[in-house]
Amino acid sequence: MSTYDTLSLAVGDDGVALLTLNRPDALNALNSTMMREFAEALDEATRAEARVLVLTGAGRAFAAGADIAEMRDRTFGDMTDADHLSLWERLAQLRIPTIGAVNGFALGGGCEIAMMCDVLIAGEGASFGQPEIALGIIPGIGGTQRLTRIVGKAQAMDLVLTGRRVDAAEAHRIGLVSRVVSDADVLDEALTAARKIAGFSARAVRAAKECVLRADQTPLSEGLLFERRWFHSLFAFADQTEGMSAFLDKRPARFTDG
Repeated sequence: MSTYDTLSLAVGDDGVALLTLNRPDALNALNSTMMREFAEALDEATRAEARVLVLTGAGRAFAAGADIAEMRDRTFGDMTDADHLSLWERLAQLRIPTIGAVNGFALGGGCEIAMMCDVLIAGEGASFGQPEIALGIIPGIGGTQRLTRIVGKAQAMDLVLTGRRVDAAEAHRIGLVSRVVSDADVLDEALTAARKIAGFSARAVRAAKECVLRADQTPLSEGLLFERRWFHSLFAFADQTEGMSAFLDKRPARFTDG
């Protein structure tokens, strides 16, 4: 694995990649170096044939938002010419499943990156929010769009317009996170889930992810057709026969991605 200044990446023999945001002294504030390295690390995980990616933060935060000291003096031209923030979207574009393990603060850009994950597991002490309004700006990597699709207009308006934070329990209640566990267990819970997913047929996992994501983007009738076509197509591969045979034989399935 490559060495990075602002994060670390490890890909295990189990197919699970662990990507850790690693600026703990700055509460993993998101700066331009981290954004560039983040995109590079995702490419590296893909080349290493990771089957699932777990994303977490070192220290007391997942990510407490953008590095304001770096961003303060940027101009409109700076932001548009560089299309600043666009590389973070690489996480949402991954074909493999992604699991966010949120410890501590997930604010601003940190909350937006967390929302790009397919499964979000939070420690009891985690907190989420979009406080950009207090800085004279708005969210810039999905905080008005993904948040609205996840929790609905009323909750999204409340969080974006007031900038208030929600704790892990409220985040779970409004559908922002998948599970809440003790702070000490959040990474282990995420890794356990990742290993379970990595043990399934990679083709079936990819199909399931694509179908769930399609639900936000199409009418129900089109989504159902998309799902059915994927369902039919999986009968062309050996993993379907193996999975059903293992079930009938009452034994663990041995998927080969065939």
